[in-house]
Amino acid sequence: MTRKLMFMSLAILFSIMITFSSWTVLKKNNSEFYCITVYHFNNRSQETMLDNYFQNALLPALHRNGIKTVGVFKAWANDTAADKLMYVFAPFRSFDLIERTGEQIKKDKDYTSAASAFLNAEYKNPPYTRKEVIITKAFPLAPEMQLPNLKAPKHDRVYELRSYESATEQKFENKVKMFNDGKEVGIFKRLNFNAIFYSEAIVGSKMPNLMYMTSFENKADRDAHWKSFSSDSAWKKLSSLPEYQNNVSHIDINFLYPTDYSDF
Repeated sequence: MTRKLMFMSLAILFSIMITFSSWTVLKKNNSEFYCITVYHFNNRSQETMLDNYFQNALLPALHRNGIKTVGVFKAWANDTAADKLMYVFAPFRSFDLIERTGEQIKKDKDYTSAASAFLNAEYKNPPYTRKEVIITKAFPLAPEMQLPNLKAPKHDRVYELRSYESATEQKFENKVKMFNDGKEVGIFKRLNFNAIFYSEAIVGSKMPNLMYMTSFENKADRDAHWKSFSSDSAWKKLSSLPEYQNNVSHIDINFLYPTDYSDF
C-alpha cells in the first residue's frame, strides 16, 4: 500500500469512528431530545405574524404528529429590547424523529393552508429577522420533561432558561457530571424549582454548553427560590468540592413567560 493510500484509509477509518461514536451518544439510554427554536423580531407586526403561525399552524401540526406538549414563550425583556425574542420548545422521543416530524408537517395540507401567510410572506415584510435552532439531549437523571406545578396565570409566570458554557469539552463533561452524579439536579428538585428539563446541547452556536429551564409563579417567587438555593448547605458543599471548580465559563439567563396558547 502506498503512503497516500494508507493516509486515505486512516482518514476514512477515523471518520467512521467519529460518526459511530456520535451515533452511539445519540442512541444510548431513553433520554428525550429537545428542539428549541429562537425567533428574533423587532416590531408588533412580526409578533402578530409569529403568534398566528404558532397558534393556528405549527402547534396544531405538531399535535397531529404526536408532539402533545409544546411550549411557546416570549422574553420578559421584549417591551424594551430592540432584538425581541420568542422561543418554541418541543420534546421528541428520538433524534431522528425531529427530522421525520418536520418532513411530515411539510406534507400536511392543513398546516400549509393555515401557515400560508407566514410561509409566503414577502421579503420586504418577513415574519422574523432571523431564527436559531438548538437541539439538546436530556440528562440521565431527568430523561423526560416535566410539566410545572404552577397556579399563577400564564402572563405572571417566570420561566428561566439558562445556558452554561464551558471552556473545554472536559470542563463541560465535568459540569454535566456535577448535575447528575453530583446531584445538583436533586437539589433543584428538593427545593421545588419546578424544572421543565435539564439537557446538554448537541447542536447549537454556543457549545459546549448545557441548558435547563426552571419555572416560578412570579418574579418574587423566582428570587426567593434562588436565595434558598444559594444558602443551601448541600449546594455549598457541592460547589466547594475541588473536582467541580471552574467548569462554567459563561452563563446566559433568559426570563420568559408562556403565551396564552402555549401547552404549559
